Amino acid sequence: MALITSQQLSRFFERYNDVNLTFTKDVVRATRLLQRNTHIKCLGDHWPCVLYSCSMKGAKVIASLSKSFYEKLKSANNLVTLHLAFAQEDKSTPLSFFVTSKINGFTPYDKSKPNLNFLSLEYTQRPPDDLIVILGTLAEANINSSQRREERIEITADTIRKLGLKSKTGLIYIDGIPRKCIIRDLSFSGSKLILPGIGKFLLNKNALLRFELSERNKQISLDGSVVRTENVAGRKDLIAAAVKFEEPKVPYEYKLLINDYLNTLRSKKGNFS
Repeated sequence: MALITSQQLSRFFERYNDVNLTFTKDVVRATRLLQRNTHIKCLGDHWPCVLYSCSMKGAKVIASLSKSFYEKLKSANNLVTLHLAFAQEDKSTPLSFFVTSKINGFTPYDKSKPNLNFLSLEYTQRPPDDLIVILGTLAEANINSSQRREERIEITADTIRKLGLKSKTGLIYIDGIPRKCIIRDLSFSGSKLILPGIGKFLLNKNALLRFELSERNKQISLDGSVVRTENVAGRKDLIAAAVKFEEPKVPYEYKLLINDYLNTLRSKKGNFS
Protein backbone atom coordinates (compact mmCIF):
# COMPACT_ATOMS: atom_id res chain seq x y z
CA MET A 1 0.00 0.00 0.00
CA ALA A 2 1.04 3.57 -0.65
CA LEU A 3 2.33 5.81 2.12
CA ILE A 4 -0.58 7.33 4.08
CA THR A 5 -0.43 10.94 5.28
CA SER A 6 -2.20 12.31 8.36
CA GLN A 7 -4.60 14.14 6.03
CA GLN A 8 -5.51 10.90 4.27
CA LEU A 9 -5.88 9.15 7.63
CA SER A 10 -8.41 11.74 8.78
CA ARG A 11 -10.21 11.46 5.46
CA PHE A 12 -10.42 7.67 5.77
CA PHE A 13 -11.97 7.95 9.24
CA GLU A 14 -14.45 10.66 8.27
CA ARG A 15 -15.63 8.94 5.09
CA TYR A 16 -15.50 5.26 5.91
CA ASN A 17 -15.94 4.87 9.68
CA ASP A 18 -19.39 3.30 9.16
CA VAL A 19 -18.26 0.84 6.46
CA ASN A 20 -18.46 -2.71 7.80
CA LEU A 21 -16.14 -5.12 6.01
CA THR A 22 -16.83 -8.86 6.09
CA PHE A 23 -13.58 -10.82 6.34
CA THR A 24 -14.04 -13.30 3.53
CA LYS A 25 -11.10 -15.34 2.25
CA ASP A 26 -10.52 -12.62 -0.35
CA VAL A 27 -10.36 -9.87 2.29
CA VAL A 28 -8.17 -11.97 4.61
CA ARG A 29 -5.73 -12.50 1.73
CA ALA A 30 -5.72 -8.82 0.73
CA THR A 31 -5.19 -7.54 4.28
CA ARG A 32 -2.80 -10.37 5.24
CA LEU A 33 -4.75 -10.94 8.44
CA LEU A 34 -3.04 -13.55 10.63
CA GLN A 35 -6.09 -15.47 11.74
CA ARG A 36 -4.25 -17.60 14.28
CA ASN A 37 -3.14 -14.46 16.10
CA THR A 38 -6.66 -13.10 16.52
CA HIS A 39 -8.03 -13.26 20.06
CA ILE A 40 -9.99 -11.38 22.68
CA LYS A 41 -8.42 -10.63 26.04
CA CYS A 42 -10.16 -10.05 29.37
CA LEU A 43 -8.49 -9.54 32.76
CA GLY A 44 -5.23 -11.20 31.71
CA ASP A 45 -6.65 -14.23 29.91
CA HIS A 46 -7.28 -14.55 26.20
CA TRP A 47 -9.60 -16.61 23.99
CA PRO A 48 -8.94 -17.38 20.29
CA CYS A 49 -11.56 -16.05 17.92
CA VAL A 50 -12.34 -15.64 14.22
CA LEU A 51 -12.78 -12.12 12.88
CA TYR A 52 -16.10 -12.18 11.02
CA SER A 53 -16.48 -8.48 10.21
CA CYS A 54 -14.88 -5.21 11.19
CA SER A 55 -15.41 -1.46 10.93
CA MET A 56 -13.80 1.59 12.50
CA LYS A 57 -16.48 1.51 15.19
CA GLY A 58 -16.72 -2.14 16.09
CA ALA A 59 -16.32 -5.76 15.10
CA LYS A 60 -18.02 -9.14 15.15
CA VAL A 61 -16.03 -12.23 16.09
CA ILE A 62 -16.82 -15.91 16.49
CA ALA A 63 -15.46 -17.58 19.61
CA SER A 64 -15.93 -20.67 21.72
CA LEU A 65 -16.56 -19.38 25.24
CA SER A 66 -16.17 -21.13 28.57
CA LYS A 67 -17.80 -20.41 31.92
CA SER A 68 -14.61 -18.70 33.09
CA PHE A 69 -14.90 -16.18 30.25
CA TYR A 70 -18.35 -15.04 31.36
CA GLU A 71 -17.15 -14.74 34.95
CA LYS A 72 -14.21 -12.56 33.94
CA LEU A 73 -16.37 -10.55 31.58
CA LYS A 74 -18.83 -9.76 34.38
CA SER A 75 -15.97 -8.63 36.63
CA ALA A 76 -14.64 -6.42 33.79
CA ASN A 77 -18.06 -4.81 33.10
CA ASN A 78 -18.08 -6.33 29.58
CA LEU A 79 -14.78 -4.65 28.66
CA VAL A 80 -12.28 -6.62 26.54
CA THR A 81 -9.48 -5.96 24.08
CA LEU A 82 -9.47 -7.36 20.57
CA HIS A 83 -6.03 -8.40 19.33
CA LEU A 84 -5.40 -8.26 15.58
CA ALA A 85 -2.24 -9.01 13.63
CA PHE A 86 -1.37 -8.56 9.96
CA ALA A 87 1.65 -9.79 8.02
CA GLN A 88 3.76 -7.01 6.51
CA GLU A 89 5.03 -7.34 2.98
CA ASP A 90 8.51 -5.98 3.61
CA LYS A 91 9.03 -6.99 7.26
CA SER A 92 9.47 -10.27 9.08
CA THR A 93 7.51 -9.11 12.14
CA PRO A 94 3.74 -8.69 11.90
CA LEU A 95 1.82 -5.50 12.50
CA SER A 96 -0.19 -6.12 15.68
CA PHE A 97 -2.30 -4.05 18.03
CA PHE A 98 -5.09 -4.19 20.61
CA VAL A 99 -8.45 -2.46 20.21
CA THR A 100 -10.22 -1.59 23.47
CA SER A 101 -13.83 -2.74 23.17
CA LYS A 102 -17.08 -3.44 24.99
CA ILE A 103 -19.14 -6.54 24.27
CA ASN A 104 -22.69 -5.50 23.44
CA GLY A 105 -24.21 -8.88 22.75
CA PHE A 106 -23.96 -12.59 22.07
CA THR A 107 -25.68 -14.61 19.33
CA PRO A 108 -25.46 -18.43 19.08
CA TYR A 109 -23.46 -19.45 16.02
CA ASP A 110 -24.60 -23.09 15.91
CA LYS A 111 -27.32 -24.66 18.06
CA SER A 112 -25.41 -27.94 18.11
CA LYS A 113 -22.40 -26.11 19.60
CA PRO A 114 -23.76 -24.01 22.48
CA ASN A 115 -20.34 -22.60 23.44
CA LEU A 116 -19.81 -21.11 19.97
CA ASN A 117 -21.06 -17.53 19.71
CA PHE A 118 -21.07 -14.36 17.63
CA LEU A 119 -19.79 -11.52 19.79
CA SER A 120 -20.68 -7.93 18.91
CA LEU A 121 -17.88 -5.57 19.95
CA GLU A 122 -18.10 -1.78 20.13
CA TYR A 123 -14.82 0.12 20.38
CA THR A 124 -14.63 2.39 23.40
CA GLN A 125 -12.32 4.86 21.64
CA ARG A 126 -11.04 5.67 18.16
CA PRO A 127 -9.25 2.56 16.81
CA PRO A 128 -5.49 2.49 16.11
CA ASP A 129 -4.33 4.37 13.03
CA ASP A 130 -3.12 1.11 11.48
CA LEU A 131 -6.64 -0.33 11.52
CA ILE A 132 -8.06 2.88 10.03
CA VAL A 133 -5.52 2.63 7.20
CA ILE A 134 -6.29 -1.05 6.49
CA LEU A 135 -10.06 -0.64 6.47
CA GLY A 136 -10.03 2.79 4.79
CA THR A 137 -7.76 1.65 1.97
CA LEU A 138 -10.00 -1.31 1.16
CA ALA A 139 -13.19 0.77 1.39
CA GLU A 140 -11.73 3.40 -0.94
CA ALA A 141 -10.51 0.78 -3.44
CA ASN A 142 -13.95 -0.83 -3.49
CA ILE A 143 -15.73 2.47 -4.12
CA ASN A 144 -13.22 3.60 -6.76
CA SER A 145 -13.57 0.27 -8.56
CA SER A 146 -17.05 1.49 -9.44
CA GLN A 147 -16.53 5.25 -9.75
CA ARG A 148 -13.28 5.03 -11.71
CA ARG A 149 -13.91 1.70 -13.38
CA GLU A 150 -13.05 2.85 -16.92
CA GLU A 151 -9.78 4.69 -16.19
CA ARG A 152 -7.15 2.76 -18.10
CA ILE A 153 -3.49 2.25 -17.32
CA GLU A 154 -1.34 1.69 -20.39
CA ILE A 155 1.21 -1.05 -19.69
CA THR A 156 4.71 0.31 -20.31
CA ALA A 157 8.09 -0.29 -18.72
CA ASP A 158 7.30 2.53 -16.28
CA THR A 159 3.84 1.29 -15.27
CA ILE A 160 5.09 -2.29 -14.97
CA ARG A 161 7.54 -1.06 -12.35
CA LYS A 162 5.04 1.15 -10.53
CA LEU A 163 2.30 -1.48 -10.49
CA GLY A 164 4.76 -4.14 -9.39
CA LEU A 165 4.08 -6.48 -12.29
CA LYS A 166 6.62 -9.13 -13.17
CA SER A 167 6.24 -8.37 -16.89
CA LYS A 168 3.66 -7.35 -19.48
CA THR A 169 2.95 -10.98 -20.36
CA GLY A 170 0.28 -13.18 -18.88
CA LEU A 171 -1.94 -16.18 -19.54
CA ILE A 172 -5.50 -15.95 -20.76
CA TYR A 173 -7.65 -19.06 -20.36
CA ILE A 174 -10.51 -18.99 -22.88
CA ASP A 175 -13.04 -21.74 -22.22
CA GLY A 176 -10.30 -23.39 -20.19
CA ILE A 177 -7.65 -23.36 -22.92
CA PRO A 178 -4.52 -21.34 -21.97
CA ARG A 179 -2.90 -18.87 -24.37
CA LYS A 180 0.02 -16.57 -23.77
CA CYS A 181 -0.89 -12.90 -24.09
CA ILE A 182 0.57 -9.41 -23.92
CA ILE A 183 -1.26 -6.99 -21.64
CA ARG A 184 -1.79 -3.63 -23.32
CA ASP A 185 -3.75 -1.94 -20.54
CA LEU A 186 -5.52 -2.57 -17.25
CA SER A 187 -8.45 -0.98 -15.47
CA PHE A 188 -10.78 -1.88 -12.61
CA SER A 189 -13.29 -3.21 -15.14
CA GLY A 190 -11.18 -4.95 -17.76
CA SER A 191 -8.08 -5.30 -19.90
CA LYS A 192 -6.93 -5.10 -23.52
CA LEU A 193 -4.68 -7.92 -24.70
CA ILE A 194 -2.76 -9.20 -27.71
CA LEU A 195 -3.05 -12.97 -28.15
CA PRO A 196 -2.99 -15.69 -30.81
CA GLY A 197 -6.28 -16.78 -32.29
CA ILE A 198 -9.16 -15.98 -34.61
CA GLY A 199 -11.40 -13.27 -33.22
CA LYS A 200 -14.80 -14.65 -34.25
CA PHE A 201 -14.09 -17.92 -32.43
CA LEU A 202 -13.11 -16.18 -29.17
CA LEU A 203 -15.77 -13.48 -28.99
CA ASN A 204 -18.18 -13.76 -26.02
CA LYS A 205 -16.22 -16.67 -24.57
CA ASN A 206 -15.51 -17.04 -20.85
CA ALA A 207 -12.01 -15.88 -19.98
CA LEU A 208 -9.63 -16.02 -17.04
CA LEU A 209 -6.67 -13.64 -17.09
CA ARG A 210 -3.64 -14.45 -14.95
CA PHE A 211 -0.44 -12.48 -14.42
CA GLU A 212 2.32 -12.36 -11.82
CA LEU A 213 3.45 -9.68 -9.41
CA SER A 214 7.19 -9.28 -8.96
CA GLU A 215 8.03 -8.40 -5.36
CA ARG A 216 5.03 -10.11 -3.83
CA ASN A 217 5.64 -13.42 -5.61
CA LYS A 218 1.89 -13.66 -6.16
CA GLN A 219 -0.47 -14.30 -9.02
CA ILE A 220 -3.59 -12.29 -9.83
CA SER A 221 -6.54 -14.13 -11.41
CA LEU A 222 -9.43 -12.26 -13.00
CA ASP A 223 -12.63 -13.87 -14.31
CA GLY A 224 -14.38 -12.27 -17.26
CA SER A 225 -15.37 -12.62 -20.89
CA VAL A 226 -14.09 -11.52 -24.30
CA VAL A 227 -16.35 -8.64 -25.38
CA ARG A 228 -14.50 -7.32 -28.44
CA THR A 229 -11.81 -8.46 -30.89
CA GLU A 230 -10.01 -6.88 -33.82
CA ASN A 231 -7.21 -7.82 -36.15
CA VAL A 232 -3.61 -6.79 -35.56
CA ALA A 233 -2.18 -5.04 -38.63
CA GLY A 234 0.33 -7.21 -40.46
CA ARG A 235 -0.24 -10.24 -38.20
CA LYS A 236 -2.79 -12.84 -39.28
CA ASP A 237 -1.90 -15.02 -36.29
CA LEU A 238 -2.66 -12.40 -33.63
CA ILE A 239 -5.72 -10.49 -32.47
CA ALA A 240 -6.39 -7.64 -30.05
CA ALA A 241 -9.06 -8.57 -27.53
CA ALA A 242 -10.96 -6.63 -24.86
CA VAL A 243 -11.78 -8.60 -21.72
CA LYS A 244 -14.48 -7.38 -19.35
CA PHE A 245 -14.02 -8.60 -15.78
CA GLU A 246 -16.85 -10.12 -13.79
CA GLU A 247 -17.11 -7.40 -11.14
CA PRO A 248 -18.32 -9.46 -8.14
CA LYS A 249 -15.31 -11.76 -8.58
CA VAL A 250 -12.60 -9.10 -8.91
CA PRO A 251 -10.27 -9.73 -5.92
CA TYR A 252 -9.40 -6.98 -3.46
CA GLU A 253 -5.70 -7.51 -4.18
CA TYR A 254 -6.32 -6.33 -7.73
CA LYS A 255 -8.52 -3.42 -6.64
CA LEU A 256 -5.76 -2.25 -4.29
CA LEU A 257 -3.17 -2.57 -7.05
CA ILE A 258 -5.12 -0.33 -9.45
CA ASN A 259 -6.31 2.07 -6.75
CA ASP A 260 -2.81 2.69 -5.38
CA TYR A 261 -1.52 3.54 -8.84
CA LEU A 262 -4.41 5.85 -9.75
CA ASN A 263 -4.11 7.64 -6.41
CA THR A 264 -0.41 8.21 -7.06
CA LEU A 265 -1.31 9.93 -10.33
CA ARG A 266 -3.93 12.10 -8.63
CA SER A 267 -1.60 13.14 -5.82
CA LYS A 268 1.06 14.19 -8.35
CA LYS A 269 -1.53 16.37 -10.09
CA GLY A 270 -2.59 17.87 -6.77
CA ASN A 271 -6.13 16.45 -7.05
CA PHE A 272 -6.02 14.12 -4.07
CA SER A 273 -8.89 14.91 -1.74
